[in-house]
Amino acid sequence: MENINLVESFSEFKEFKNIDRETMMRILEDVFRSMLIKKYESDDNYDIIVNIDKGDLEIWRNRIIVADGMSEDDNLEIEYSEAIKIEPDFEIGEEVSEEIKMKDFGRREILAIRQNLVSKIQEYEKNNVYKKYKEKVGEIVTGEVYQVWKKEIMVLDDENIELILPKSEQIPSDFYRKGDTVRAVVLMVELRNNTPHIILSRTSPVFLERLFEGEVPEVYDGLITIKNIVRVPGEKAKIAVESYDDRIDPVGACVGMKGSRIHGIVRELRNENIDVVNYTTNPELYITRALSPAKISSIKIDEKAKRADVYMKPDQVSLAIGKGGYNIRLAGRLTGYEIDVYRDTDSYVEDVDLQEFSDEIDQWIIDELKNIGCDTARSILDLSIEELVNRTDLEEETIQEVIRILRTEFE
Repeated sequence: MENINLVESFSEFKEFKNIDRETMMRILEDVFRSMLIKKYESDDNYDIIVNIDKGDLEIWRNRIIVADGMSEDDNLEIEYSEAIKIEPDFEIGEEVSEEIKMKDFGRREILAIRQNLVSKIQEYEKNNVYKKYKEKVGEIVTGEVYQVWKKEIMVLDDENIELILPKSEQIPSDFYRKGDTVRAVVLMVELRNNTPHIILSRTSPVFLERLFEGEVPEVYDGLITIKNIVRVPGEKAKIAVESYDDRIDPVGACVGMKGSRIHGIVRELRNENIDVVNYTTNPELYITRALSPAKISSIKIDEKAKRADVYMKPDQVSLAIGKGGYNIRLAGRLTGYEIDVYRDTDSYVEDVDLQEFSDEIDQWIIDELKNIGCDTARSILDLSIEELVNRTDLEEETIQEVIRILRTEFE
């Protein structure tokens, strides 16, 4: 063996597919230098020549020729009688270089080199994975489910790097089996016992933001800015968007024609309901938009306490609160205000269509009242008895009975 052919000598190399040959040879050089320092306390008089193409390296030891019997350190000096066996023309004081062969290393040294090499390569791979995914924090990755546990699932990427999707970062309706494909955002990368742990998330607002960037070109290009995102994963989300280009409707662009753009996002999020609203610095308008689809009568804002008292018609309150209270809760988180909703009973009394009273009032009376434009209960109660008598062919007693029935409804 003329030199140290490392690729053939150490079968472990074949296991490390993610390391290029140049990096591998550099690691090998470091390993052998460490061994030389350990054995001779110094590697200053050694030259290591790496042949990347062939996958081998050569080690040369340089020593000064001294007279026979004058050598004080066999590692640094070689006696004249030994030197001329290498090259007859050598003279005292010259430097002689000789190659170290694999056979010159003992069995224990070879084993130590092998163990050190494997350890160094594993450390390099761990650092490589850590750096790679540290740069990917906030990006969407796709992987395949490899193992499913109670509290988390293990996902493998296309390089078989292990990623973890905890139960707490899964949408409640998520259900995975081995072999399923998963899309998630890289939430964080931690080093535990010098081993990188890559945590994924499907519940993070960042995941929703990246999905919008993938589906809406204007968001990806920066023409539309996402100002804020709040979510109850799997249930409801609100996203505030803004465009500095007046020609672009940010809400319309995000939703797409007939919901074409947002439909794919909703499907990825297990039918999570997504409200897209126009961002504004006007707090009253922002809160009004955030509480959509409910319609607001008036708002009182306390800027210091960051509170908003919202007044609306009774039939709008349930819309504002939403199923499970998600709508009002998310509106508060989106706008940064604590929102309280009140029924606007002082300024508004719920009205009822006159036809609703057909079981108590004869149809011909209802028709007579409709002929003068009174088609709701409130429109009749707002008129005096005298005016109603003058404008209709109804008797006063009939009108009084109608008014009694209508007032009973609002008591």
